[in-house]
Amino acid sequence: MNSLIFSSRKVVMDEGNHSAGISFILLGFSEYPHIQVPLFLVFLAIYTVSVMGNLGMIAIIRIDPKLHTPMYFFLSHLSFVDFCYSSVLTPKLLEILVVDIRTISYVGCMIQFFFGCTLVITEIFMLAVMAYDRFVAVCNPLIYTVAMSPKLCTLLVAGTYSWGGICSLTITYSLLELSFCGSNLIHHFGCEYSAIISASCSDPSFSQMTCFIISTLNEVCSLLIILGSYVFIVVTIIKMPSAGGLRKAFSTCASHLTAITIFHGTILLLYCVPNSKSSRLFIKVATVFYTVVIPMLNPLIYSLRNNDVKETVRKLINNKLFSQSM
Repeated sequence: MNSLIFSSRKVVMDEGNHSAGISFILLGFSEYPHIQVPLFLVFLAIYTVSVMGNLGMIAIIRIDPKLHTPMYFFLSHLSFVDFCYSSVLTPKLLEILVVDIRTISYVGCMIQFFFGCTLVITEIFMLAVMAYDRFVAVCNPLIYTVAMSPKLCTLLVAGTYSWGGICSLTITYSLLELSFCGSNLIHHFGCEYSAIISASCSDPSFSQMTCFIISTLNEVCSLLIILGSYVFIVVTIIKMPSAGGLRKAFSTCASHLTAITIFHGTILLLYCVPNSKSSRLFIKVATVFYTVVIPMLNPLIYSLRNNDVKETVRKLINNKLFSQSM
């Protein structure tokens, strides 16, 4: 009996050691070789705009003292999360579009998944925190600066990062329990969850259950916070007597609602699609949208619809032009 247990443990250890030393082949969009270069140019342009937009938003918020408010504090962290998230996956996507060797190590794959998952969950709750901030600003404007104190804002942001890390660590640990053998092909441009599961040759039930529970809990909780906040906001807006107050309240929420709709809509659509051969292309396209395109759209949404940001940018440009003319 003891020898049987020892043999079983040895097999498990051998499988774990074997998995730790393997490499995955990222297929990406290799089934469309004729559009590899155009895709590279498009994604490079989007990534460049995303990096410049998010870092620019952070710089603008830090430079202008008028933007040192809770709303822009959360927005700067949203920009930071978007910058990090696009930088986790996009460089590898660009690499596999132009090189013949499209491999990623087992450790590198798990690290990429961990950080990607952490940042997605962090953004989910960062958007929820921003909804709560808008609720306080619209429904209780007189006590807004007191209610949203710097200490509370810092705790809320730290909580989103910490919760994202804890959830991601749990899901990543469930993936580490899987064994990989055979061709180790990943039908994706990165270490996306369903693609890793498909490459495994062991029973993924525990990991799938873990991911389902955590994903459902996070999505439901964040959406309840957002919906609850906006129900109170709508009720408050309806009761406003002046058109000017209504317009101002709507303008403070429009950008945030747009960002929420795009982000959560894409996430829900992606995870409602069954993991099958026929849906692989759709999954890859949807993943490109929320990992590459959305991080570019968020700073554009908040800058184009925000008068304070546009005014700060205008001042910076005018000051630059004035200094050059001198």
